[in-house]
Amino acid sequence: MIVVTGATGNVGKELVRILVGAGERVTAVSRRVAQLPDGVRHVEADLADPPSLAPALEGAEALLLLVAGEDPEGILGLAKAAGVRRVVLLSSQGAGTRPEVYRHPVAFEDAVRGSGLAWTILRSGGLNSNAFAWAGSIRTERTAAAPFGDVGLPTVDPADVAEVAAVILREGGHAGSTYDLTGPAPVTPRERAEAIGEALGTPVRFIEQTRAEARAQMLSFMPEPAVEGTLAILGEPLPAERQTSPAVERILGRAPRAFADWAARTAPAFQ
Repeated sequence: MIVVTGATGNVGKELVRILVGAGERVTAVSRRVAQLPDGVRHVEADLADPPSLAPALEGAEALLLLVAGEDPEGILGLAKAAGVRRVVLLSSQGAGTRPEVYRHPVAFEDAVRGSGLAWTILRSGGLNSNAFAWAGSIRTERTAAAPFGDVGLPTVDPADVAEVAAVILREGGHAGSTYDLTGPAPVTPRERAEAIGEALGTPVRFIEQTRAEARAQMLSFMPEPAVEGTLAILGEPLPAERQTSPAVERILGRAPRAFADWAARTAPAFQ
């Protein structure tokens, strides 16, 4: 059995669907009641409360773990005691490029490496689904606002992350590996807005925010260190943050999906 934490998120929901389609037994973990495919066992639990995960881990062989909560050792200890043999951690590219800022995922990565389990770490770049933050303004005003409108980053389709995770959870050969997951090419915020407009068949006007405007908006839902780290990546990305990774193609045998593909698939959310 495979346990998927964060089973209602952009990656987790797709991962559950893929695993069920492949005939795997799946336990989906989320903090609240979720609508899931038939045959999926659901457990309400919170990564911030490791003991609440114990029922989900019974009989599990593999675990997809999110960076959430403050006790990765507690979570991994429960997993090991329950008989889990393989853990895949969904981390962040920033853990490798800016570890002094992304201390939370770094702590989870360190715990996974020291867990005694067969581990694989997936460091995703920015997810294409972050563009859902524009859904309200695109629906009502056909506008999308973001800072650094002409700085491109190779954001990744969450469905590609889910497919990679599914392969690693089901197969051997990836223990001890850390993979950066990106899209096929850097795409700027302006280009993302244009792609969504093309998917909708109507123009979306891009509004470039100042750094201060973006910072004030982000502080309403993110802690200050995370805001500063995010703005640094968005505005002054390091060479490693601009670079595309071959990992998706190497693992899946196909190129990663472009942002335009994601926009076409999710267009109803912006209508």
